[in-house]
Amino acid sequence: MNSRFLVVAFAVVWCAACGQDSGETPAEETMTMPYSAEEIEQGGVAVVRLRDESSDVTVSILPKIGNIAYEMLVNGKNAFWFPAESPAAFKENLGLAGNPLLWPWANRLDQDGFYFEDEFHALDLEAGGFGRDGAKQPIHGLLKFSDLWEVTNVHADQSGAAVTSRLNYAEHEALAAQFPFPHVIEMTYRLAGGELTVETRIENTGEGAMPVSLGYHPYFQLHDAPRDDWRVHVAADSVWELGPTLVPTGSTSPIGEVIPGADNLKLQDASLDHVFGGLQRNADGEAVFSVTGVAEKLEVIYGPGYDTAVVYAPPGDREFICFEPMVGITNVFNLAHAGKYDALQTIAAGAEKTYRFRVRTSGF
Repeated sequence: MNSRFLVVAFAVVWCAACGQDSGETPAEETMTMPYSAEEIEQGGVAVVRLRDESSDVTVSILPKIGNIAYEMLVNGKNAFWFPAESPAAFKENLGLAGNPLLWPWANRLDQDGFYFEDEFHALDLEAGGFGRDGAKQPIHGLLKFSDLWEVTNVHADQSGAAVTSRLNYAEHEALAAQFPFPHVIEMTYRLAGGELTVETRIENTGEGAMPVSLGYHPYFQLHDAPRDDWRVHVAADSVWELGPTLVPTGSTSPIGEVIPGADNLKLQDASLDHVFGGLQRNADGEAVFSVTGVAEKLEVIYGPGYDTAVVYAPPGDREFICFEPMVGITNVFNLAHAGKYDALQTIAAGAEKTYRFRVRTSGF
């Protein structure tokens, strides 16, 4: 459905409701629809585009490339870091950028498999489908660039624009071989009031409980100051100690002992690749992380259930920062089994859970 159709449809419904005859055109009838949502093709790549006219924000998603949102254009400036020239160029040279999903495990596993309820689930090395980090550990799950997502709803009305995509694990043997818990996962990108909400619904369709290690690895950028001058606010009270392969040991320290001044940290003075806990919640149960330049500011707002935050901002000339919402810490399955983490989230048979985070900008 494109924006032109939405404008026309709204005008017809309004006119039928108000009873105006065809000889008069009320001012409201000519009012432009504030939101639109459309499916298009760009360079042979499927794209879903959400538009908020009143805030001048456009969000673009690649359903068949990991369902990644690669643009959040605010007054023409992309809040996501996406170095490829086009979706087609990105498809030819895939790499982490935009808003990749980390599922069914977020970040690293410390071995070629994981424990749940005292049972070890070995990864099928022949089936593959996952990457490895510099220490040869499985990393970032199975869906980074997956083409298995199916768009189920593209919608816009007076309250916002949204797209929902769905993936049923039970229908894909290669996925089920690596994570033997039947489930349906849905992602919804929703644009309203200039803000982007990323909603993830997980429905357990199996006969037993399933573990949850959901995460995202969004890359963000500012435009009005050099990267070293960006200031970061970390809304957390503690830092998980990491071992030599960047896997948590199970111990934590107060944030001030590891990163002094983390409530207003200049990136020139820091190299961030940390796992944070004890998120500082507001009255709505949300934790707000932010990065600020001169006038530009970007906030990532963690909703309930996202109890862990990874912040990644390596030194050098890479002009991005990642605020990564995570349901549990890195290697959560195996650390829970080892008795080093007591907050592993699960979903009961036949039940479902929904997680949300938001991206908000100002000064762009």
